[in-house]
This record gives sequence, structure tokens and C-alpha cells, in this order.
Amino acid sequence: MLLFALVIPNTKAQNVPDPEIYKALEWRLVGPFRGGRADGVTGVPGSDHSYYFASTGGGVWKTVDSGRTWKSVSDGFFGGSIGAVAVSQSDTAVVYAGGGEKTVRGNVSFGYGVWRSADAGKTWERAGLDKSRFVSRLRIHPEDPNTVYAAVLGDIFKPDQTRGVYKTTDGGKNWKQVLFADDQSGAVDLILDPNDPNVLYATTWELKRTPYSLESGGAGSKMYKSTDGGENWEDLTEKEGFPEGLLGIMGITVSPVNSDRLYAIIENENGGVFTSKDGGETWEKTNDDRSLRQRAWYYTRIYADTQDEETVYVLNVSYHKSTDGGKKFKGANAPHGDHHDLWIDPENNQRMIIADDGGAQISEDGGNNWSSMMNQPTAQFYRVTTDNSFPYRIYGAQQDNSTMRIRHRVAGGGGISEDDWEPTAGGESGWIAPDPTDNDIVYGGSYGGYLTRVDHRNDITRSVNVWPNNPMGHGAEDMKYRFQWNFPIFFSPHNPKMLYTTSNRFHRSTNEGQSWEVFSPDLTRNDQSKLGPSGGPITKDNTSVEYYATIFTAAESPVKAGVIWAGSDDGLVHVTTDNGTIWQNVTPAEMPEWLQINSIEASPFDPAEAYFAATGYKSGNYEPYLYKTKDYGKTWTKITSGIDPEHFTRVVRADPEKRGMLYAGTETGMYYSKDDGASWHSLQMNLPIVPITDLTIKENNLIAATQGRSFWIIDDLTVLHQAEPGFEEKALHLFKPQDSYRIDGVRRKSLTQGSNRPGGVLVYYFMKEEPKEELKVEFLDNEDRILRTFSTAGYNGDTLKVKPGSNEFNWNLRVEDAEGFDGLIMWAANLRGPKVVPGTYKVRMTLDGETQVQDFKVLADPRYPSTQADLEEQFEFLMNVNRKLTETHQTIKLIRQYRTELDSLDKKTKAIERVQAEMKSIEETLYQTKNRSGQDPLNFPIRLNNKLAHLNSVAGNGDFKPTDQAEEVRTELTELIAVQLAKFKELEQEEISKLLNIEELKTKLDMKK
Repeated sequence: MLLFALVIPNTKAQNVPDPEIYKALEWRLVGPFRGGRADGVTGVPGSDHSYYFASTGGGVWKTVDSGRTWKSVSDGFFGGSIGAVAVSQSDTAVVYAGGGEKTVRGNVSFGYGVWRSADAGKTWERAGLDKSRFVSRLRIHPEDPNTVYAAVLGDIFKPDQTRGVYKTTDGGKNWKQVLFADDQSGAVDLILDPNDPNVLYATTWELKRTPYSLESGGAGSKMYKSTDGGENWEDLTEKEGFPEGLLGIMGITVSPVNSDRLYAIIENENGGVFTSKDGGETWEKTNDDRSLRQRAWYYTRIYADTQDEETVYVLNVSYHKSTDGGKKFKGANAPHGDHHDLWIDPENNQRMIIADDGGAQISEDGGNNWSSMMNQPTAQFYRVTTDNSFPYRIYGAQQDNSTMRIRHRVAGGGGISEDDWEPTAGGESGWIAPDPTDNDIVYGGSYGGYLTRVDHRNDITRSVNVWPNNPMGHGAEDMKYRFQWNFPIFFSPHNPKMLYTTSNRFHRSTNEGQSWEVFSPDLTRNDQSKLGPSGGPITKDNTSVEYYATIFTAAESPVKAGVIWAGSDDGLVHVTTDNGTIWQNVTPAEMPEWLQINSIEASPFDPAEAYFAATGYKSGNYEPYLYKTKDYGKTWTKITSGIDPEHFTRVVRADPEKRGMLYAGTETGMYYSKDDGASWHSLQMNLPIVPITDLTIKENNLIAATQGRSFWIIDDLTVLHQAEPGFEEKALHLFKPQDSYRIDGVRRKSLTQGSNRPGGVLVYYFMKEEPKEELKVEFLDNEDRILRTFSTAGYNGDTLKVKPGSNEFNWNLRVEDAEGFDGLIMWAANLRGPKVVPGTYKVRMTLDGETQVQDFKVLADPRYPSTQADLEEQFEFLMNVNRKLTETHQTIKLIRQYRTELDSLDKKTKAIERVQAEMKSIEETLYQTKNRSGQDPLNFPIRLNNKLAHLNSVAGNGDFKPTDQAEEVRTELTELIAVQLAKFKELEQEEISKLLNIEELKTKLDMKK
């Protein structure tokens, strides 16, 4: 990925494995395909089915089929939050994207400047403003794709000179700042007059975003007009009719029908919708409905219809449409709500695309109907955990949607779809804690101290808030307990009845939330100056996302009960070693004050060890902060060597199987360490550039929660465990395969479903060069009997495909199929070889005569009650079926070969005719020879082979011992087939051998031994 080209360390020089040796190991998108927040949208002029949207955290997406499917077009080039996307009107192959979202909520993410594509999103190149952080609008000159204007909010976390409006005339090579209000006020809206591109309107917004507050409005909030392409600007806020007093965020639009007709949505004590009929010289307020201006900082966008001067749209929780010049509005919702951007086709005002907290949706009938939000894997998740079901489920809270539990893999042949997930406890922002003894009991939280217990089995929900006093609209100073938007909830690893949660203090319950014990003092700085109402100075916004001085992360040692760690969002770390009787402040002395302790990890090996990740980005500090202790916090070591200095850290986790192996998720990428944090190295691989909000490890799988790209997983960490420097110099290195469950599954790429883990065992190996002669892969049982063989030279019709470098091979755990023949048609039957039974097996890999062997285990599917003996009986049953099917089909192949030879003889004797008739009778008893199409068996009754092969389907369905009746039917069919095979053997030896050279003919047939 281009963004990482300058920061990935020289792995060889740092004595870590070359990533090339494990390149076949990849991140897999689990899903869900349920859209997250989108900030910018555009259609493509002249192309009725092509659109783009800019996602929060997830890059740029494109559809060419009116929203039926979407595809990321920024992956491999850039990522992160995108605030604006624009297509050139004069050359629609030219597309610009600007990083950083305008929706500056508590989990806001910045971007990485402006990017330009000259081929409709296929490839991209940097186009400047690299440190702009937040680009809220891009406008392209209608006649020149190289002339572009950018509205830049700049670094919203601190005073910043990069704010304002910028202009380029060379496609982004150089930019000129053409409007600057002040270092606290960035440009938030920008529009070109559709009839005269030299006329521009811009709004600036004085915005203060800190770790503990959000302020919208101030002297720097202005509206401007330029009539000379941005060289000079006139302040419109002093014009007649413009609201007086403090201004906040403002949106502006121009009617393409009449350039003098302007509409604005203005945050002000007396704000609302305003219109001007003289290009901004005078203004009139037409509507002050609060539903159009509530939570102004999050919305405040306005759009003039492209063909009707009196029609205007305002976006807010709903989108609102007026057809009388802004006097009256009627509200409506796209599939999600919380709307952020709108594009209306200049030539067809019925064609539009909208951005909201559920992604982007398209309408081709003026908003009466919209495309789906259930086809975009751009969900934002705050945290991730798993349960103990099989296959285990992944849990997370999706921003502005429900919580979710989703299967990490499925047994079917498709992907991970909406059928494989469901809502669970809590709300959009919280931690989730499945009961460790009952996967269908789940606890989840959300803002306002909301905490619920969901019983999935009985479909009932109970509220178990620690202190059910609704805080909405109040500042944190009014709260008995300060519960943050994203407060911790988790079970003790030692007592499955002990449920923990945190406010500014620690709480625990052993009776499912019926009562709560407070067992800590206030573990925060409790700075009263940081506890006032949020929002303002015009519009307050108290949702508890802005509550400060809270315990933001916590963990109990999995090694020793009663060792509990707490990290606050105001920069304190505490530990108790006696189950909460005494708490010690163990904050690293050298760490900057006021950092947010975002995640804390108790070591899986030693109760004295812990790690934490902290962030200071809301103070304008983008440095990574990772620390570790080995002595209960008495001393700490900063462990960030190798992490890019601007990849601020959100999470750190310790591998429970390999000591010293750590994983870190940052705002901009994934890292791992094999030396307990002394050095870090990229683990980005094919993972999109997206904020990593949380990580968890389950069954040697690494699961990532992302802020904008749903859940991702690495299916086999054991490859990383084993990888060592020098492997890249070996002709062949075979990694020991991960123990694998006896479960099916198919991995297919999809634009609408999560990618599944393939069934069976995954074998990874590194091969320096292509085979000179042959690479052969064999799977053996514990007695070294060969079960399956694959080869680059070809084996049983299969040719192994390999390449130099890292490779993955998937064995589905099945032995060889029964033999078939060309044109075989059967109904409800198969020739599939059975899966091997649970046990120890080997993979043997031979490259040009040199052999390596690794063993692995096949594990039983724990959903089945079957014993080992049951599975062995099933295996032997299916093998007996397949052996007899192979023998039957080989006989049919011989019959057909003999028939062809006999037909070619010049002289047809009575003996030949008798042999032909007898062979025909045998074949037709064994197989329905009239079958020519898949449903012919409905017309022509099936014969013995089909009936026997049906048992392969019936008895091979699931992991069960065959029924008594299945064995009876198998015996009966086998005896009937044996009669026919005996007839054929006798005919072959007594008569056919006298007519033909049968040994020579047998060698021509491709038959298994």
C-alpha cells in the first residue's frame, strides 16, 4: 500500500521474518455488510448507474449498477476517513477525494490529504494538502478537471494555519490558500455557481474539539462570496437580514436555475433556513423548525434542486424537502437516517445519492425509493469480543446501529450473510459481555449508563443499569456515576458469575445485575473543569459521549484472581492486587498527562505483567503510546519502536499461546511484535487502511474491529508464531498446520457477503523457486497410509498450482472420491469421499526429491454428540459404499470399452451378439443408461448405483453413526450389485476374453487401483 511505502521497516535488518515467507496468510473480511457512516457522495454526470461515496474510516467506494453492489476503489492506495469526493464534469474519469470527516463526533478520524484518479478510480495518486487532516468539500471547475477548490477544516484538535479554502490549477501538484479566517476556524462548506464557476460561496466554522468537549461557533464562523475565482472574498454575514449574534456551522447552496437564488442553513440562536434572491446581498429567514437544525454540528447541509428554483433540501436526522422556497418542509428518511450529504443529477432531479450513518443509498425516483444499505461492509465497531459457541461468534457495537453477534465462519457453501448474524445486548456504542457459561445470555452497554441483559433463547431483555438515572442533556458534573459512551463490561476469567463494569468507579455483580457493589474509589483525576456540559456555545450536545473523567478500559488478570487493572480517559492507570481492597495509582511518570488510556491488557502469563495503549490525538498529539510493566506497574517501559510516529495507538493485545508475541492496532495500520514490544513490524498485509479500534484472539485467530470496514480476521496465527528469519533462503519450508475442526466451508469472494473460512486444514509453505521436476503434497494417517495426493505433475486429474514464494493449500479432509465415468447422471447422490475421523495426521511435502513432514490434529465438531467410535463407523460405512461404487463404475467403463471394440469387428457372430446383449443387461441393471440431463431420473427410474450412491449423501450428512436401516439398505444393494458384477466377471473370463485382448484394453482405461 502506497501510504505505508515509507514506513514499513527493513525486516531483514531487524532480525524478523521476511513478510514474503507468510504472504499467503491474509486478513479475511467477516462482515457484516451493513453500511456505516458516509460523509460525501457524488454521481457521475452522464452515467446513470455510476456513483461514489466517501466513508468514515473506510475509504472511497464506487458502484456501477446503481447501488446493487459496491466496491472499494481506494484500497491499495489510501484509506481512512474521507470527507469529500468529486467527479469532474468535463472529464468524468477524473475523480478527487479528500481525507477527514466533517462529522466531528467523539470517535472522529482524520484523513491523509487529497488524492486524484484519472481513470475513474482504478488507480490514484497523491494530490497534495497532505496535512490538511479534514477536507469537508471538493469542487471541480466544470470546464477544467485540473482546477479544484478544497474546503479544509484543518487540524480540528488544535490551532492550525492550514484551515480555509484552497485552490489548485494543476490537478493538485500545487495549492494556494485563497481564504483563511483564523487558526481555529476551518472551511466547512463550499459551492461553485453552476452558471459561473468564478462565483464561489464558502462558510467557515469555528470549531473546538477536545478530549472532553465539543464547541461549535464563534467569531470565526462566517459566510463568504468570491466573484473572481477565489482571489478575493466578501463577508456576507454583515448583510441585511443575516442573523445577528454568535454564528456556528453553516451550509450554503446556489440554485442552478437562478444564480441569484441562494439558500443557507445557519446555526444561531435565531437560526434556521435563510434565502437570498440577490446573490447574498439581502437575506430572509424562511423556516426555523428545530428539526432542521438540531445537533447542528453533526448535520447542517442544504442543497438546491437542479431543475426547480423553489425546491430545496435540508439534511438532518431526517432529510427535509421544501417546494415553496424553503417556507415549509416535509421530512423523510433514506433507509438509515442521520443524513450528511446529497448529490442531485444536474440533468435529472429524480436521480440522487444520499450519505447517512448507514452508508450511501441511491434513488432514481426523487427519493420515493432508495437502494439498500445492506451491501456495504463499512460498519464502525468500538470493541470486539467472542463467545464460546461453535463456531464462535464475534460481538461488537456498530456505531449508530445495533450491537451484533456474527458467526466467524459458516459450514455452508456461501459467504457470511445476514442470515448469520443478529442484534444482541446493548446499543450502538457499548462493550458486550457474553456469559461464559451460556452463550445465549449476553450483557451489553451504551450511552447514558444503559446496560441490558438479553436472553436470546427466550427472546427477552432486562435493563440492569448500575444507576438508572437518565443523564441525557446534562453535563458530567451532575452525575452520581460518570458512565462514558463506551464504558467497560466484562466477566471475571476466574468466576463466571462475576460481572464487572465501570463508571468513574468500579462496579461488580454476582447476581446477573440485580444488585451492584461499588468496590473502588474514583479512579480518575476528577478535574471539575473537564466535567461541564458539552456542545455550545449555541447548541449543547450532552449524550455522555463527551463525559470525561471515567474509567475507559479495564481488565482482570487471567492468571491470578483479584488482580485488576483500570485505565481512565484522563490519563491514569490503577491496579489492585487484593480484589479491590486497595488500589494503587501506577501511572507512568514520564507519560504525558491527559492521555486517554484506550485499552489495557493483563498478561496471559504473569499477573505482574500488563500492557496498555493510550491516545492523545484529541489534543493534537498523534504519537503512539504503548507501555508494558513486569512489576504490577512500579515501573513501565514505553514500547513503540518501529511504529510510525503518526500512527497513534488504540489497542494492544498479547498472544495467549506465544509469549512475547504482541499485536497493536493503530489509527492507520496493524503491527505485531515478536520480542514483547521491543520492536514492531507491519501486519497490514491485505487489510485496508482503516482505524483499528480493538483486537481479540480466539483459537489462534486474530480478530480486528475497525472503524469503517467491519470485522476482519487472520485465521491462523501459528504461521506467524513459527516464522523466522532465513526461511526465505530455503528451497522449501513447510509450516506446521493449525489443528483443524472437522467442518465444511467454502471461501469465495463476494461484493455482498463476508468471506468464509474454507473447511478442512490450511497448509502454508514457502517455496523459493518453481519446482524443477515436481512438488507433491501427500496427507497421511498416523500409520503413514496415504489418504490424498496432489502434485504439480498431475494426479487423478488434478494438477497442483503453485508459485514461487508463499503458498496456501487447503485440504478439505476428505479421502479420494469414488470413481465415476463420463456422462454419469444421478439423483440425490454423490461420489464424495468421506472426511477423515478425528485424530493425528501428517502432511508430507516433497520438492524435487527433498521431503518435509509436519503433523497436525483433526478435531471433532463439538456440536455433534457422536463418539469417536461413531465417527469411525460412519467413515468405514462410507468407504464401503465408495469402494463398491468404484467397482461398479469400473465395470460399466469396461463394458463400454468392450462394446466399442466388439462393434468395430468386421464379423458379427451369434456369440458376439449374445455377449453384447448380456453386457447391456448388466449395465442397465447397474445404471440408468437413458439419462441424458440432470432431471432425466424423474422420468427414467434410477438403478442400483444411484441407490447406493444415495447412501453416500444420506449417511454422510452430518457427523453421525449410520442408522441400522442405512446398513441394511447398503447390505441389500451391495448384494444385488455383487450379483451383476459376478455375472460380468464370468462373462469376461468365459467369453469376452476369447474375443478381445482384455488385458490390453484395461490398460487404456483411467481406473483407480
